[in-house]
Amino acid sequence: MIDLHTHTVFSDGELIPAELVRRAEVIGYKAICLTDHVDESNLDFTVENVLRFVKNHGHFYDINVLAGVELTHIPPPLIAEMVAKARKAGAQVVVMHGETPVEPVAVGTNLAAIEAGVDILAHPGLITEEEVLLAAQKGVALEITTRGGHSYTNGHVAALARRLGAKLVVDNDAHAPRDLVSKELRRTIALGAGLTPEEYRQTEANAWEIVHRCMK
Repeated sequence: MIDLHTHTVFSDGELIPAELVRRAEVIGYKAICLTDHVDESNLDFTVENVLRFVKNHGHFYDINVLAGVELTHIPPPLIAEMVAKARKAGAQVVVMHGETPVEPVAVGTNLAAIEAGVDILAHPGLITEEEVLLAAQKGVALEITTRGGHSYTNGHVAALARRLGAKLVVDNDAHAPRDLVSKELRRTIALGAGLTPEEYRQTEANAWEIVHRCMK
């Protein structure tokens, strides 16, 4: 199991990085990325602190630990600039808070994030065919999420990704201990979104590809 979208006390999560990682390790996750919500105001502060934890403590766990960010409610014209700033600050994985149906995310966020080459477009809502095709061309992974509300459009995302060849990953968007779902529930949610067992296994391979690429 791999979770590349999680939150700690550095944004709206309940746990410090050490406890989040330890809980994920015990449940059986093999990789986790700490991706707190950031904008211009807290990007450098958040990445610096999470990176320090990953570099000094991450190797003590039997789980791959990465430092990332989730760019959140960024005005679409500024997304490319913020992606570049996040990578320059040291974020190993850049997630974009997509156009979920349960938050007032600006229209155009999905497209701008894909054009900017984020690693993962989280909970992209009613993403368009054109956007999914572009994601496939640019290698941007689309998220199937286990988080309530954001998950309302999982089936739509899965169907378009299959038809147009976009990569999928399954993430928890964990904010609290209860959000680190079991292996069985992850699989159930993915199959419930319409994925076949083989397609679900491919989501884990896609996530490992991101982990390996970003840890170089």
